[in-house]
Amino acid sequence: MPILLLPTGKALTVRTAADAFLDSLTNPNTVRNYGIAVGKTAEHLGEARQLSAVADDEVGGALELLWGSSAVNTWNARRGAVLSWTGWCAERGYDGPVVPAWAKRLPPPDSDTPVRSKMAIDRLIARRDVHLREKTLWRMLYETCARSEEILDVNIEELDLAGRRCPVKSKGAQPKVRRPPCADYVLETVFWDAGTARLLPRLLKGRTRGPVFVTHRRPGPGKVLSPRDVCPNTGLARLSYGQARALLDRHTALAGPGTGWDLHEYRHSSLTRLGEQGASELMLMAKSRHKKAENVRRYFKPSAEAIAEVTSLLAPGDSRR
Repeated sequence: MPILLLPTGKALTVRTAADAFLDSLTNPNTVRNYGIAVGKTAEHLGEARQLSAVADDEVGGALELLWGSSAVNTWNARRGAVLSWTGWCAERGYDGPVVPAWAKRLPPPDSDTPVRSKMAIDRLIARRDVHLREKTLWRMLYETCARSEEILDVNIEELDLAGRRCPVKSKGAQPKVRRPPCADYVLETVFWDAGTARLLPRLLKGRTRGPVFVTHRRPGPGKVLSPRDVCPNTGLARLSYGQARALLDRHTALAGPGTGWDLHEYRHSSLTRLGEQGASELMLMAKSRHKKAENVRRYFKPSAEAIAEVTSLLAPGDSRR
């Protein structure tokens, strides 16, 4: 990607500032998400205007007009992107606006991701029409409390089968060196138990290298993949998130395609199960690798039965059920 050369002075247009900021980002997903917020905000403010002529309230007004009626998470994401943009300009000495204090970040709502019972998960994984690959993936997601992308990215050579654990590159993983590009990140460890331990050797069938979870067909001749994403023994490619999600939906949808379970529900369900069994907040944070307590609290959704059970502790005398 060519590097955008900025003017030598401290004044530049809104469009030039937006392009320079987006070009400074290295993560393609960040570029795509930030590009929506920064691009639309720049259009609204006037791309040919001098950035120094834009008032703070104009930025707040653009955010309000564009995303004021959106979901809270969308508002926070778009606001955060524009905040990063204006902060980036300020750090480099370019005169320009900031996001006004009245355009506040909103508290995120409680997650509406459903929590599945342990019985429902066990029954799904035990079904005869579910392939061993899906059984292993779903059990591993449930027992590790890991994010789907983390588990799908694991390679066989990274597994510690005896210790029932493996390192993963977590969401927001920090690079080990200061300057990009960097392929070496700080990894975190996830742990599984007997269910996954029984299924993994059957799934691998003697394979010792390459992705743990692979497709059932070889990629077409026009598809370019990195060596890490292809099994050297079979030539099969790594199973993608979209493919894994579609497989789960196919086995759980009751009202047509798109109505089934989501892969993220395993993470919610396992953390809720651990919380119901008495795991402390600190232990839940360690298991899920959340850095903030309020984040793990959104994942913990005790069932009505669990609340009724704990309520029985308040019964008088020996009248507890």
